[in-house]
Amino acid sequence: MTNALSEARELFQAGSWPGAFAQLTRADHEAALEAEDIERLAVAAHMLGKDATTADTWVRAYHWWLGEGNSLRASWCASRLSFTLLVQGEQARSGGWLERANGLLEANHDCLERGYALLVEALQHLNQGEPGTSLGVFERLTGIGERFSDRDLATFGQLGMGQSLIHLGKTKDGMAKLDQAMVAVTAGELSPTAIGTVYCAVIGMCQAMFDLNRAREWTTALNRWCDSQQGLVMYRDQCLVHRAEIMQLRGAWSEALEEARRACTMLEQATAPLAAGAAFYQQGEVHRLRGEFEQAEEAYRNANQRGHEPQPGLALLRLAQGQADAAAAAMRLMMEQRSDRFAQCKALPAHIEVMLAVGDTETARDAVGELRELARSIDAPFVHAQVLHMDGAVSLSEGDARSALPKLRQAWSAWQELEMPYEAARVRLLVGNACRDLGDEETAEMEYDAAIWVFQQLGADHDLRKAEALSRSRSNERKGGLTTRELEVLRLVADGKTNPEIADQLFLSEHTVRRHLQNVFAKLDVSSRAAATAYAYQHKLL
Repeated sequence: MTNALSEARELFQAGSWPGAFAQLTRADHEAALEAEDIERLAVAAHMLGKDATTADTWVRAYHWWLGEGNSLRASWCASRLSFTLLVQGEQARSGGWLERANGLLEANHDCLERGYALLVEALQHLNQGEPGTSLGVFERLTGIGERFSDRDLATFGQLGMGQSLIHLGKTKDGMAKLDQAMVAVTAGELSPTAIGTVYCAVIGMCQAMFDLNRAREWTTALNRWCDSQQGLVMYRDQCLVHRAEIMQLRGAWSEALEEARRACTMLEQATAPLAAGAAFYQQGEVHRLRGEFEQAEEAYRNANQRGHEPQPGLALLRLAQGQADAAAAAMRLMMEQRSDRFAQCKALPAHIEVMLAVGDTETARDAVGELRELARSIDAPFVHAQVLHMDGAVSLSEGDARSALPKLRQAWSAWQELEMPYEAARVRLLVGNACRDLGDEETAEMEYDAAIWVFQQLGADHDLRKAEALSRSRSNERKGGLTTRELEVLRLVADGKTNPEIADQLFLSEHTVRRHLQNVFAKLDVSSRAAATAYAYQHKLL
């Protein structure tokens, strides 16, 4: 047992989580572990994404310390368990364990353990939409962490203060606090669980603030840190979801889909339904943008089953499917259930787009006003670009092309600076419409052509069809009547690729490849791969 424990502690210190967990479990079977090694086992289980084991092990550590008469350490374990349960979304159980933690501290007002109990209390206030209250609690626990030289607690306090300040609209001060927290992370001053927690929280806040450059920088750093932690599951899966979202916005859709799929697999294995829901939603977004509506619907349904809100993506899917009334009903309901301003920033552009589709320009104009107010408080280039884009779209819908055109051109420049090609191409369609309304047909055709080229590069098949329908200089029917995806499959068939190889290269299932190939055969009126290849070259489809 001594050898197993010694090896387990070395593996734990080295961040080799599968080995540490296995050796601690083995030693525990030979003879019951004592409290400090039970705590190590809880941390190792957490890093491997074993949520149920993590909770059970913190309970065990709590009872061990309580049996030894060490009420302070028992309170600390209860607080750790309460924090773990709160992050997992089990608020009732978390609250119960927080009560136990506080009950053991009644006679100990000034101690480090009090700070960890306050951490859970502060997070509860923040989650309940009370950033003013949470700010005061975070300030207090930061002081405790600094007084007792506990870098983890002090950094958690700075992180929480930053989040609270941002929610209060004090963006500059809040981001400064987040940057302070990241100094401790990059300096290696924190425990592994604190490093992972701070990384993910800061990245999540950057993405909520639409600070994409900062989010990309910290996501890359988190990925490097995850690679240094052998066998790590926790935090890595969230890193994949963040990476997928950033890749999607930058136009790398195939890579984004692969990252989202990897995250789904890891999170399902780790039995983390809420986080898996976010990964499924991200899959749905990419499928929707690529015009793969069946796969998008399935992904949104999977997200919803795991507790993740499928809107506004599902409403935009309904709109793309021609079900504008269903999309409008879903968005009106979503806007009635007001959430925080960051969620509104994501929902309002979709709401405006859907309202314009059903002809409700008055509601769309009001929503632009709301989005403009949010842009003033958040002050992020992404949100300012959204305002210009949506304001121009509403003006165009109101019949004021002359007013819409400069707004739309500014929006295009903003999306270009943010390196977001899909949004930039969508704006170019609107610019083309405005030019056409003003009688400048030549410029309109140039804008449509530029948008068509981007949609072809991205594989945005649904948007491509819309753009081609607008362009009078192009045939509304593409080569052989094939979609962009079908042309991709045909090209790989012509290269001699098998169905499994095509599926791997295009990140599709073999079933989907077979369905695309059947469509190709039907549209070209051929019955074999060789005949399809010959037809493609004869008619210059490739």
